[in-house]
Parts: sequence; C-alpha cells; structure tokens
Amino acid sequence: MNMKRPLAFLLAAGMTLGLAACGGNGGTSGSGSSGSSGSAGGSAVTLDLWAFNIGGFTEASNWDTILAAFNEQHPDITVNVTPINYQDGDQKLTSAITSNSGPDIIFEGPERIVGNYAREGLMVDLSDLWTESGSDIAEGISSVSQLDGTYYMYPLSVAAHCMAINYEVFEAAGALQYIDEETRTWSTDDFVAAMEAIKTAIDNGTVSLATPGIVYCGAQGGDQGTRALVNNLYSDYYVNDDGTSYNANSANNVKALTLLQEMVNEGSLSANASYAAADELQAFANQTCAVTFCWNYSNYTQYAEQTQFTPFAMAFPSDDSQPELEMAGPYGFGVFDKGDEAKIEAAKTFINFVCNDQTVGTEAVKTTGFFPVHADWGDVYAGDADADLRAPFALMSDYLGRYYNLTGGWTEQRALWWPMLAEILTTGADPQTAADSFVEQANANIA
Repeated sequence: MNMKRPLAFLLAAGMTLGLAACGGNGGTSGSGSSGSSGSAGGSAVTLDLWAFNIGGFTEASNWDTILAAFNEQHPDITVNVTPINYQDGDQKLTSAITSNSGPDIIFEGPERIVGNYAREGLMVDLSDLWTESGSDIAEGISSVSQLDGTYYMYPLSVAAHCMAINYEVFEAAGALQYIDEETRTWSTDDFVAAMEAIKTAIDNGTVSLATPGIVYCGAQGGDQGTRALVNNLYSDYYVNDDGTSYNANSANNVKALTLLQEMVNEGSLSANASYAAADELQAFANQTCAVTFCWNYSNYTQYAEQTQFTPFAMAFPSDDSQPELEMAGPYGFGVFDKGDEAKIEAAKTFINFVCNDQTVGTEAVKTTGFFPVHADWGDVYAGDADADLRAPFALMSDYLGRYYNLTGGWTEQRALWWPMLAEILTTGADPQTAADSFVEQANANIA
C-alpha cells in the first residue's frame, strides 16, 4: 500500500539546503559576547544563548555580526553565545538544566525545543511573537512550532534533506540512465539497477572505488538520511498518522530493510557499524563510495576542495519516483522559563530582531545555508556568486514531506535506530524481528 499523502504545504520556490545534523562540522565549545543591550525596563540584562552547530553557525564568532547589529538598537542586553554540537549537546543541556545553570535561549529545531523541553514544561510561551510577525510563515512550519496550541519556538529557516551521487562515476558505469537529471528523482528499481551497475564497474576496473555505497549505522549522526532511505524505498512513513507509534516494522518498511540487506549481501551496497554520517561523507569525498545518503549545500561547501568530481544532489529513491524528504528543521529559537521576567522579555526582543528584521535575518538565514521561513522575503540567494550551485537544493523543496520529529520518545528512539540497522545489515538478523524489537522499545518511551 502506498501511504503517501499530498503535502500539507509547499514552501516558496528557491528554497535551499544546509544541514548541521547531517555530519557537518562539530561546533567548538566557548562563548562569544555581544555588548550590552536595552531591556524593556531600561536596566542591563545578560542572556546566555546555547546554539547547536546549524549550517555555518559552528563558532561563537559566527554570531558577532548579528550581535553587533542587535546591540546598536538594544545596548543594554548582553548575549553570550555558547556553541554546542550534536555529539554531546543533549548531555550538556541535560546536565546544565539539572544543575540550574542552563541557557536562557536555545537555537535548534522543534525536535528538542517543542518535542523535548516544552513537553517537560521548561519553555516560555512565544505566542505573542507569532501574533505580531508570523502571519506569512507556512502552516506546516507553524504547526510544529507549537504544542497544544501554544507556541514555544520561533523559526528562522527551513530546508529539506537529500542525498548525492558521484556524477562521473555514474557516467562511467552507464548508470546515469537510471536517474532523472531534471527532477533529480529515481525509482527504487532504478536505484537498485544503478548500484548494480556501479558494482559491475568496480569489479571490472572501469571505476576505482571500494564500494558503491555505504549504509552508515555506527552512531546517530545523520540518521535522517538512513530513515529517509528506508521510508522512501516503498513509500512508507516513520510513524503512524497521529504520531502515537513508530512504524519501522510495517510491511513496506520491512520490505525496504530486507532490500537493503539483500543489496549488502550482494555487494551493491555495504554497511559499516563504525560509521556515522560524517565518516560516510568523508568516504564519498575521497571517492571511496559513489553515493552519500546525507547531502546538502553546507556539506557541498565543506567538502568542495576535497571532491575532485561532481557531487550531484538527488532525492531519495522511491517506488513511485515521488519522494518525500525530511524537513531540515525548521530551525529557530526557544526560551527557557527560569522565572526572570526581565530576561524573558529581553530574550523575546533578541529573537524578534534576529528572525524578523529582514536585513539581519537574511544574513542569519544565509549563515545556516537554509531558506527563510518568511515567504515574503523571497530568494535571499538571488544574485549571489553561488546561486547556480544552490539551485539543486532549492529544487528539493518540492519534495518536502511531513515533519514527524515531535513524536514522543524521539531522543530515545534515535539511540535505537542505528543499532537496529547494524543488526540487520552487518549480522544478518531477520528484518521483521529486528524492526519489531525496535518499535516495541521505541514505543515504550512515547508516553
């Protein structure tokens, strides 16, 4: 059964992609300070902003221009920035919150801001920001920025996850016939055929690679890539319709897992239980493999000097050639409720400035490498030297699917997903049995 549904929303054409969680640079811990700024009451306020390494926001210094512009208008609010990454950021936040030393503001996505912290009653109601400035933000974004009708996140940018192929290797192996270069889509059968063609080209020496592709299953970094691969192969979803249960053990998802297991056994794919996305991306850049399941414009720029070939962005293969890609974000801000009204108002002032001042907001969006959530801002990359390079990632906006990362127990299930893949793909475990076990454990954390 094909479980695909029409998109609830379409973002403006020209959306581009950037990705932090997909194996990009890990941010360095530290802090950067703005000057001071003015609170509503006129007294000085100091705020701590903890920012995940989203796109180009990998260092505290990446915020300097934004903070300088903010302080020109609000000289009595000091914002101290601490970058955190996806390797240990959750643990650092949990420890800080537990010891009452957590940040005032967090820069991340609804997965954590809404799905984790708002559910725990830790976040400030930001509905007033939406009332004032959120009217042109797409419903699909606004719907995941709230919990039970209360907004806890105000977004900055959004994009879609995709994959990529080594164009020259596909050309040499005669595999370009299996992709639609205009729409950047392909069917599951075409994907299988292309990987078989790459394997044949490796075997006969036409191309020099170690493997056609690597399914990484050694850690959760970039797990959205392997989720999208499995879910798209036979047009299924990761969770059920109302988000009350994980769905990895459905007939179509198990069919996809079985196909990947067969491809690994036949050598048209490989699986690596010690690789996360960053390792697979490096292997792709080094021409160890011909595809990556974790691609975006941010990774394109990060590996540009290493790639002596053309990385060609592609949607994930789907049995009907109609992919549904995971949303990369939306990413934005949330405010922790620490009972200090002056800090809360100052935090809202900062968020309103960064996300709604079009001049500063455009630069912030471009630092993420994403597209603005404000539809009336248009194409923020128009006229840039790299506009043509961004075009393939803009195309991916046509394939956005629903955002399901707010399902309960999200953090816990991420720690279960990649061991399940490793069990199926590296030890030969029965896909149905392994998927049933995953769902049972993942569902136990939903409540």
